[in-house]
Amino acid sequence: MGIWIGHHTPAMANELQKPTEEIYGKMPDGREVKIFTLTNSNGLRARVTEYGAILVSMETPDKSGKTADLTHGYDTLAGWLTNDSYLGATVGRFGNRIKDGKFTLDGKEYSLATNNDPGGIPCHLHGGVKGFDKVLWSGKITPENGVEFTYISKDGEEGYPGTLTVNVTYTLTANNELKWEAKATTDAPTIVNLVHHSYWNLSGDPTTLINDHVLTLNAGKYLPTNIGLIPTGKIDPVAGTPLDFTKPTAIGARIDEDFEALKFGGGYDHAWVLADGKGVRLAARLEDPKSGRVMEVLSDQPAIQFYGGNFLDGTTTGKGGVAYAKRTALCLETEGFPDAPNHPSFPSAVLRPGETYRHTMIHQFSTK
Repeated sequence: MGIWIGHHTPAMANELQKPTEEIYGKMPDGREVKIFTLTNSNGLRARVTEYGAILVSMETPDKSGKTADLTHGYDTLAGWLTNDSYLGATVGRFGNRIKDGKFTLDGKEYSLATNNDPGGIPCHLHGGVKGFDKVLWSGKITPENGVEFTYISKDGEEGYPGTLTVNVTYTLTANNELKWEAKATTDAPTIVNLVHHSYWNLSGDPTTLINDHVLTLNAGKYLPTNIGLIPTGKIDPVAGTPLDFTKPTAIGARIDEDFEALKFGGGYDHAWVLADGKGVRLAARLEDPKSGRVMEVLSDQPAIQFYGGNFLDGTTTGKGGVAYAKRTALCLETEGFPDAPNHPSFPSAVLRPGETYRHTMIHQFSTK
């Protein structure tokens, strides 16, 4: 099954089953949290929750028709409340890293939390101490059989300027696509980089490594970083390096090569610059040869972060009591450039009043 991009006809839309909703649990302050289930007639099932606008699970069949959940996560809301690895989350206000937790906008410097320190160098990561992954959104089923989550981030929250109104919609289509669509507006100039952060293992067995998964990235360049995983500002070609995934390559094939970027990241944890193209286009293709599952990622963003689960260390106990070990899952996060506010040459992350930030990410599932 190849890539399919386009609009559903009304007849196709009618084939989609209306999502269901139920109470998932309660926040520590007593607020109820809903969970929604999206299904299609091909055996796919996605569950999403108001907490963190998180993708709780994504079940798809393998080549023999056996269905399994392909994502790391937790069985209960109580588990998700301990989620410090951003499993399944919608992260913001700025996903990825910002150097020193500082940026200047319209001549004023802003200071954010430094909640991450790769290489012993503190930086701001994924929105701060209490980013969008750790707040309660408001969810509702849409007329298009999707689920829309809304969150209003107040001026000054986590140090960011401007009140930001954010909408994230999940839709499961008849064509086996899970769509994640984000949009945001602001009442004052601010920076925005909303990112979807699911951890994938296409085998459906969360105890196995993802090193045998075959990855293709539609990217001939990447962003080199310093030891703190902050982009240097250069954009380098991947040709001749272990970061070249322009042709299908097993993830583990070159992971231990003597290459600076791999040493800094403890493996793969970098932003690749997606090939030029307008609108939604292919960003990545992931295949698990054993199960036959294929996941294609399409997006309208300029970059994709491929993170190989290098920092999973068995201390997180997830679904079914499984301790998530190193490299048992990977992330493919379409995004704006990391640390963009501090690099005038990077695509701008600034959002101003009257503008609308948009980010579309599509996961298309198939088998071969």
